[in-house]
Amino acid sequence: MIRCPVIPTESLDPEFAPRVWTRPEAIARLRAHLLPMTDEESSLCRVAAERGVFCFGFRRWNAAEFDRRWRDFIGRSSHLSRAQMEEFANLWQLTEQSRCRVALACDAAASGPSPCRGWDEFSNDELARFCSDLLGQNVDVVE
Repeated sequence: MIRCPVIPTESLDPEFAPRVWTRPEAIARLRAHLLPMTDEESSLCRVAAERGVFCFGFRRWNAAEFDRRWRDFIGRSSHLSRAQMEEFANLWQLTEQSRCRVALACDAAASGPSPCRGWDEFSNDELARFCSDLLGQNVDVVE
């Protein structure tokens, strides 16, 4: 007797198929969702770290990696805590956003040297995961 694999019916239903979004479209939708979480005192990096969302902001790096990425921009200190160093990083991000005239740190990173590459830091698969996590959308992100 030949057994055929059981395919869930929802995988055949176009309603459950992932939508296809271009990379710029996914970024625009994520930007629109993330922007209201920020304010004049909190960059997206701070918000993502505090809320444990998106890329996890400053908290995605251990102490050594945080130091490696940020020391050229905010310096080093042997007496400041990680939280205090993150505050300096947040202020640097806010200043860069203002200098570059953009609303989010991810957009400022594309304008020049930065500890992070902004939107370019993320693969299409990572952007699709963020869309699922934050927007509740099942998408395939394409170039």
